[in-house]
This record gives sequence, structure tokens and C-alpha cells, in this order.
Amino acid sequence: MKIIVPMAGRGSRLRPHTLTVPKPLIPVAGKPIVHRLVSDIAKVLGEPVEEIAFILGDPAFFGDDVVSSLTELAENLGAKASIYRQDQPLGTGHAIMCAKDSLSGPAVIAYADTLIRADFNLDKEADAVIWVKQVDQPEAYGVVKLNDKKEIVELVEKPQEFVSDLAVIGIYYFKDVAVLKNELQVVLDNNIINGGEYQINDGIKRMMADGKVFVTGKVDEWMDCGNKNVTVETNSRMLGFLQKDRENLVSKTLTQENATIIPPCYIGEGVTLRNTTIGPNVSIGDGCTIEDSSIKNSLIQTQTVVKNANLDNAMIGNNAIYDGNFTTVSIGDYSVLE
Repeated sequence: MKIIVPMAGRGSRLRPHTLTVPKPLIPVAGKPIVHRLVSDIAKVLGEPVEEIAFILGDPAFFGDDVVSSLTELAENLGAKASIYRQDQPLGTGHAIMCAKDSLSGPAVIAYADTLIRADFNLDKEADAVIWVKQVDQPEAYGVVKLNDKKEIVELVEKPQEFVSDLAVIGIYYFKDVAVLKNELQVVLDNNIINGGEYQINDGIKRMMADGKVFVTGKVDEWMDCGNKNVTVETNSRMLGFLQKDRENLVSKTLTQENATIIPPCYIGEGVTLRNTTIGPNVSIGDGCTIEDSSIKNSLIQTQTVVKNANLDNAMIGNNAIYDGNFTTVSIGDYSVLE
């Protein structure tokens, strides 16, 4: 089994937090998004993962430190890491084809901007599986249309009339991903463009037209990391899941002086809390110092100093200094407010 992870986007909707760090490497509940996604998929696949292919963007932004982090991730899962580059933002189909040397055999394709909770029961009789989540407003999503056999017969983007309430979440399984590769090559060769880009859906639609059987897989939870508010919400939800899983979320290197922690909270290595109440639903990265503050429902990255704060629904980046009396904030890396 292989896992293919397109992650070349710059994450513009999550700025300023993605000005210096690619969005898939933003930590949520103490672990980068892409690390958590890939680890969770590998855990529930039920078979060994031999290769993980990452499609990155510009080397000036996705540099050696990113490559090292992803290589370590793959090796920790017992897999080979393959690194590819998408030099131009030409769409999801184009991104996948940048990794064409790895497109053979059974594979999961997963876009690195969401997190899930699921049990993967692969239908080995089907040619492909598209994971979906039931949603309240299907007109805001791409959805699947099913036939009487519960097979997917059409993909519909943001339908104005009801088609189904099963939204596509960006995770796919192909019994032989080489079939998708061949169809996407036709898409590229014939310059088939939708929305100004080459789309994975056009390759999938060609597979359907050729009689390939697609079925749905369902996830229990689907959490977005598209912008600051939903990322903070996702952090809170993930902390709740990890607490139920009885994971240890507070480092033993924590220094506390007159501090209270209201779980669930993630607290990294070398954190100092003074005259402070943390939680619920707070993640604090390594090396942070929090003084004379009250923080809940918030996400603070690494090596940051926070003083005299009353924060709720806040997101603060790496190496920042914040000293003030605001509540809902979004502060990027290396910012200073004092």
C-alpha cells in the first residue's frame, strides 16, 4: 500500500500563520496536520504502508527542514519517503501527476488540509473508494451521487438542487492507482481544464465512464484546517478525542507556579506557566512561557511568550511575544505586541 499526499499549496486562508510555515506543518493538538493525518490513515489501513509520496511546492518555502520532517514521518511508519515538486499551482490532478513515478498498485490519496477519525474498511471488490461525510449544507460542498447499488455514479460540485448530503472530504483509495494515472494523463494531454486547473475529478469521471466501480467510505469525524477559526475548533475537537483515547497530553517537563490546567489541553516540552489558568481546549507548543494569563479554546505554537492575556478562540504563531488585553487574536510567527 502507498499513501500519496499532495500538499503544495501555500495555505493563504490561514495567513499569517502560513507565511513562514506550510499549512500541513501547522501543529494541531501538538502534532503537525500532515503528520497526524498520515499516521491516522496508516493506523487504520490494516496493512503495511511501503511508500509515502509527498508532493511539495516551491523549495524556497518547502525547504530541507520540511523534507527532513516528512522523511522522518514516513520512516517512523516503516515506509519509504518519496518527495516530488509541483512547481505551478495547476490543480489537484496536476499535483497527483507530479508523483507519477509512484503511481502504481494500491494507494490512498489524501489531501493534507483536513483531519479525520475513522475506521477504514476497504472494499477490495471495488475499483476505488471515495470517503465522504454527511453534511447539513451539501450545496456548499462537492458531493457524490449514488445508484441503487450504492455505487458512486457522479461527482457534483456545489449542487444547487439536492443530489445527496454526502460530501467528498479529499481521501481516496484506488485498487490500482495506475488506472487513475492513465486517465489523468489523458486529461493533461487534451488540456481538459475546469476552474482554470487540471482536476482529479476529471480523471475519476473517465474511470467511471469506463465502468470502474466506485463506492463510498464514511468517516466518523471530518475536521477542517482551512482558516484560523476552524483550525482552533479542530484543535479543540482533536484534544477531546485524544483525551478519550487516554493519550498523555501534558509534558513531564512542564514548570508550574500557581497555575491551573483545565483539560483537555496539550502542553509541549519545556513550557512554563506562572499565575495562569489554561484550558479547556488549549494547545501550547514547546518552549512557551505563559504568565498572568487566562487562556481557553486556543492554539499557541512554539517558543512564544504570552503575558497579561485573556484569550479565547486565539491562535498565536512561533517565536511571538504577546502582552496585552485582547481576547480573540490571530498573531503570526515572530510578531511582537507589548
